This record gives sequence, structure tokens and C-alpha cells, in this order.
Amino acid sequence: MSPNIRRAVKDVVGHPDNSPSSVSIETYIREEVPSPRNQVLNYLTSLFPILGWITRYNVGWLSGDLVAGITVGIVLVPQGMSYAQLATLPPQYGLYSSFVGVLVYCFFATSKDVSIGPVAVMSLTVSHIIAHVDAKYPNQWSGPEIATTVAFICGFIVLGIGLLRLGWILEFIPGPAVSGFMTGSAISIAAGQVPALMGISGVNTRAAAYTVIIETLKGLPSTTIDAAFGLPGLVALYAIRYGCERLSKRYPHRARWFFFVSVARNAFVIVFLTIAAYLYCRHNKSASGKYPIKILQNVPRGFQDVGLVHIDTNLLSALAPELPVATIILLLEHIAIAKSFGRVNGYKINPNQELVAIGVTNTVGSVFHAYPATGSFSRSALKSKSGVRTPLGGIFTAIVVIVALYGLTPAFFWIPSAGLSAIIIHAVADLVASPAQVYSYWRVSPLEFIIWSAAVLVAVFSTIENGIYTSICSSLALLLVRIAHPRGYFLGKVSLSDGSGSSKDDSREVFVPMNRDGVTRDDIKVNPPTPGVIIYRLEESYLYPNCSSVNAAIVDYVKANLKRGKDMSSISLRDRPWNDPGPPSGSAEEARKINNAKPDLHAIVLDFSSVSHIDTTSVQSLIDTRNEVQAWADHPVEFHFATILSPWIRRALLAGSFGVGISLADACNEVAPVVPYRDGRRGKWDDEDDSQTPRYDDIEARAANTVVEERRSTETAPLISMETPFFHFDLASAVRAAESGIGKSLSRPDTPSNSLVKVTTSGEEA
Repeated sequence: MSPNIRRAVKDVVGHPDNSPSSVSIETYIREEVPSPRNQVLNYLTSLFPILGWITRYNVGWLSGDLVAGITVGIVLVPQGMSYAQLATLPPQYGLYSSFVGVLVYCFFATSKDVSIGPVAVMSLTVSHIIAHVDAKYPNQWSGPEIATTVAFICGFIVLGIGLLRLGWILEFIPGPAVSGFMTGSAISIAAGQVPALMGISGVNTRAAAYTVIIETLKGLPSTTIDAAFGLPGLVALYAIRYGCERLSKRYPHRARWFFFVSVARNAFVIVFLTIAAYLYCRHNKSASGKYPIKILQNVPRGFQDVGLVHIDTNLLSALAPELPVATIILLLEHIAIAKSFGRVNGYKINPNQELVAIGVTNTVGSVFHAYPATGSFSRSALKSKSGVRTPLGGIFTAIVVIVALYGLTPAFFWIPSAGLSAIIIHAVADLVASPAQVYSYWRVSPLEFIIWSAAVLVAVFSTIENGIYTSICSSLALLLVRIAHPRGYFLGKVSLSDGSGSSKDDSREVFVPMNRDGVTRDDIKVNPPTPGVIIYRLEESYLYPNCSSVNAAIVDYVKANLKRGKDMSSISLRDRPWNDPGPPSGSAEEARKINNAKPDLHAIVLDFSSVSHIDTTSVQSLIDTRNEVQAWADHPVEFHFATILSPWIRRALLAGSFGVGISLADACNEVAPVVPYRDGRRGKWDDEDDSQTPRYDDIEARAANTVVEERRSTETAPLISMETPFFHFDLASAVRAAESGIGKSLSRPDTPSNSLVKVTTSGEEA
């Protein structure tokens, strides 16, 4: 057989071509496990993705990165100070986080679009953490010290997850759950910024969002002059945005100019409000030294006290209950944003490497006294639309931030706090899911819509932390329910015409689900299988959480629709099993007639086309199913398996005495006893001596030898070994084999259906 055909057989069957029915550990390690040396080299190289493209950097990429980097920097400076205010930190800490985030990330990034820095949800979480620690340990640690420690610890945790390549755990949290807590968080953040926007004092903005809204409405009569700066600023932000969008559509040839005007709206508004605040406040300072509106005042120039962070063990103990939620936000928000922009712009991110990037960014950021930073949706969208070409665009953003930190801090003195609140509200509004997006959750999966709604409601009426935990726990609960209660179907046949009009072979049979009761459906004509044959399709991997439900479905169906082999009405009550009451008193004759009208069970065909994994518990459950249905039928029952994908599944089924003839049909009652005992029972229909019972290892070896001998003698390779005649290449051949054996005793077939299908050297089936 040619190497190409051999390779094709290996791909189709899914295992080495010299072992068609199972796989050995030695073969698997030799052929499938990669070289450790290559793995280590690939791992180390993957930690620095910049090495893969920096040597190809060119002037064309530079121009795109330069424009995008400067554009994002103009937005990042006012946003960074705004988010620091949201985190109850001095504004310079937002600039520290902004600088380190965009600078460090570009060396480890697998996304060109994501912009790292302070974000609204993380900033609000930091403010809650600071409040929590201050409430328990008043005046023991400062807010910046707490925030920097959070950045270091969370960054170290995320870095460890990335280095260990455990990013796959994030796949357990679906998109609607992330969208739910993001929407709830955005509503909570916006509600908490309205008092500062309006100059309303006395509102606890760390309380639940609904409480903040109520207290804000009650405080409207006490609105101060700050509203004259905050409200016009918010209106101007939206006016510039929507005005530029409409003008871009009206004048498409100038669309790029309008885009950059819209991008710079944060800077325009802050500059205008700062000038207005300066003109209004410079001569209106009170005797006590207070200004008529709330402004930033002193913003220290440059970095202050750069150095290694000091980790106080007492502070670490105080932070421990709050670290999980902060770590989850760092993980989820960044990965969700990175995947989104990778999907939009046609590239694929590496989640594990993104976690490494986030971990390094926050760990290094603690040296600059930065607080936790992660991916920003609004700035990433801006970076993408600005035409960024590589992650190196973050370098130019960092230059803009450092220029502002060293050269513009005197001007920051007059920035009104209400203007920063307007920027926060404007930014977080984009995090709220649109009605169309919410409706799509309902159309695709109503249960996930419920999870989304629960996350939003809990975040609004309780806390953001509880909203996150609600979305995650409900998603995991739904996943476990789906795994433990998989969909499975009893199948019937439908004849389909191929449209050729020929009198011979002008139709074919396909297998489709019958209804829940196992009868034919009303919408299409579904013919049930031949009486005595059951066809069942599993829709999930067959594992320990769901094997009991599959067992119950098959056994209950057999007891409801197939004939019972033993007439229990003729057995005295004292001889009946304690758990088998038999027919009701006085209706034995009627029960006998009903039972005799049912077909006798001959074979069960299991479609494993959707089963990619199997484990010990599920094999034991399958053995239990075999024992229960054989006890009901009072004779051996064939078990046929179709479309087994993995050699490991064949190996596991062989260990449970499946796939072979009557000599092994009842040889195994417990594949791996949890409580071993010496007095195991023998099967009723196993009349052979123990010494004559083939062992699993013998079957596995013979299955491989059969193929070798067959290949040597016929120049062909069987797809399914003749030693395992109850394993079938497809469902149709499995059903034919089951139907052809009706009326015969359960034994190894002389011509085991598709077990004889072979691939010749010409690639044709023989």
C-alpha cells in the first residue's frame, strides 16, 4: 500500500495504521508526543511574539503606528486621569498606569489593536477594594499603596496562569456572561459619576447603583455650579461624535478628517473646560482657600518614588478576599476585547500569551506605582480605526503620556472634576450592550439571555462583584447541566430519493431522530428500525457526568417498548426479586398479552459519531446497561458501535468486553471495581470455562496482527479489524449488521459487515 493511502487510512480511522482497533501507550508516546526539546524552544520563543515580526518592520507600518499611537495618546491622557479619580486615587496614578500599560504590552502582545491602561470597571473595583481595606483597617495604608499592591499581586497571578498555559479556563465563561457584567458595571459606573457631574454632595457612590440613582434624584435641588461645567461637557462630547458621523456620511471624501476631529473630542472638551475653569476660578478663591468648583489642583510632575514595591503581609491578608474579583476582571475584560478585535480584523490571538502580557504589564507597573491596568474597549476601537499596523504603536502612545506627565502637569491644575466625570460617563456608555445585541442573545440561546439579565440586575441592585460571580457561576451551572443531561435520540429511517430517476438504487436511507416517546414524527415519515433493533445517537462525549442519564434513557426505553423475556406473572411472590413487583394483581393475563405483542430485543446500535472522549465510569455504566437489558430480555443482546472516532475509545470499549462475540459478551461486569471483592458473579449466558475466555490484551494484539497478516496476503488494509466485528465504520453498516443477525444466536459473525471494508492501493473500497 502506498504511503499516501496509508496516511489517508490513518486520518480516516484516527489511529496508527498498524493498530486499527485500539492504541498502545508505547505507540502513542512514540508517534504522538512531541520532542521535549522542541517544545521548550517553542515555548520560550512564544513568550516574545515581537521577535516574529520586528525584523520585517518597515516605513509603511511606522506611519500607521505613529498616527494611531499619537491619536490614542491624546485620548488616554484625560481618560487616565478620569479613571484615577474613579478609583479614588490622585490623577497622576492614572498617567502612571497609562504609560506602563502601553509601553510594556507591545513587547508581549499578540494583538495589534488592544490598548492597555486604566479602565472604568477595574478603576471602580480598585475604589471598592480601597474602601473595604480602609473600613477594616482605618488609616493603616494609603489608597495608592493598596492599589499598587493589588496591581502587583493580580499581575503575578495572571502571569503565572499565562506561563503555565492555563488560559483555556477562560473558555468556560461565555460571551453573554462577560457582556452581562460589563453592562451592569457600566450602568453602575455611570450612575456613580452623575453626582460629581452635577456637583451633588452627600451621595455614597460606592453603594448599589439603584441606591445611587435614588439619592441623586433626591439631591437634584442641591445641584451646584459644577453642573455648568459637567453637563455642557457631556453634551459637547456626544454632539461632536454624532456630528462628525453625520458629516462623514454626507462628505465621504473628508471622512478621515472628521474621524480625527471626533477622536480628539475628549482633548477638545477638556481644554475648553480647563480654560473656562481657569477664567472662572482664578479670582474667586475663598478665604479658606477653596475654589467655587472642584478642580484637580496639584498634579506632581514626572514619576514619584519609582522603585520596587514593598509587599506588606498584613495588607496582603486584608486584600485576600478582594483579589479574586480583581483578577477575574483583568482576565475577562482583556481577553474578551482582544478576541473581539482579532475576529474583526482577521487575526487570531494567543490567550495564554495575552495573559503573560497582562501579568508582566501589571507586575512591572507596580515599580512605577501604577494601579491595575487591562485592555480598554474604547481606546482599542480607536486604535484599530486609526490604522495601527503593529503592537509597536503603543510606544508612540507612551511618548505622548510621558510628555504630558513631564510637560503639561501645571495646566492640569485647572481641570474641573465635573469634566472628567463627563468623560467617564461618555466612555462607559459604549460598554452597555445595545438592544440588538441583547435580542440576539434571546434568539440564539434564551438561557444565556437569562444569564445576561441576571448579571445586569445583580450588578445594578447589589454590587459589581456579585454581578461577576453571578454570571460566572450561572454559566458554569448551565454548562454542568448540559454535560450531565446531554441530548440523545432514538433514531428511525427516512428514505431519500437521489433524483436520478433510475429504477435501481434511486434512494438511500438516512437516520433521523424520532420523537421523545420513540414513535415516528408527524412532520415527516420516519420508519422505525426493524423490530428488535434500537438505534441511539449520543450528542455529547460519554463521560462520568452524563453516563447515568444515558443508561436511564436506554433502559427505560427497552422496558417500555420491548418484550420482557421472563413471564413474571407465573412466578410466585416469594420467588420474585424484592424490587420487582411484577404485574398488578388481577391483570396478569392482560399484562401478558401486552408484553407478548412487543418485539423481542435483539440488538442495540450506538452512534458514537459525536463521542470524542470516554472514561472508566461511562464504560462501567455501559456494562450496567448491557446487564440490565439482557436481564430484561432474558437472553444475550448485541451491542453494535458505529463511527468510533478515537482509538482510545476502542481501547476502552474492548476493556469492557464490547466489540467482540458471545465469548466476551458477559465476561466483564466491573471494568474497575471501586470496592474490590473476590466473589464476583458470572454471566448467565457465559457457559465457557474461564480458561477459554479470551483476555482483553489477546483481543487487542490479535486485532493488530489481523491487519498485518491481511495486508501481507492481499495488499489491502481493513478499516475495521475482523477481531472486532461489532465496531462499524458508519451507522448504516452497523444497522445492517444488527438487522441481519435477528433470529440468530449472538456470536461472532462470519461476515461482520463493514469490518471487511478495505482500502486498496488504488484508493478504492474492496
